[in-house]
Amino acid sequence: MNPSRLKFIFFFLLFAFAFLFGTTLLLNQPPESFLGSESQVPWKSTVSTILSPIKIILMGPLLPFIKFLHQDPDTPPPFFLIGFAFYWTILALIVHYILSKIR
Repeated sequence: MNPSRLKFIFFFLLFAFAFLFGTTLLLNQPPESFLGSESQVPWKSTVSTILSPIKIILMGPLLPFIKFLHQDPDTPPPFFLIGFAFYWTILALIVHYILSKIR
């Protein structure tokens, strides 16, 4: 079963946005924070620490972009979403290419 490149990118973006919003809502943290803070409930801090490698891959290279957009307090959310989608599309293409070479 070899999904098409477009289908793979679509599902990658869908799951990446779901992961980002899910961890943001569930853990009550901003997206750019990777490790749990001491002010969190212990289970939230533990889950945040466990998920930090995934967040570093999905969000790490976007930190300069996020900091740049946070300079203006009224930055519209679509700018963040477009930046995430652009980076994650490139990441999905790389992952799809690697997976197709492995098979």
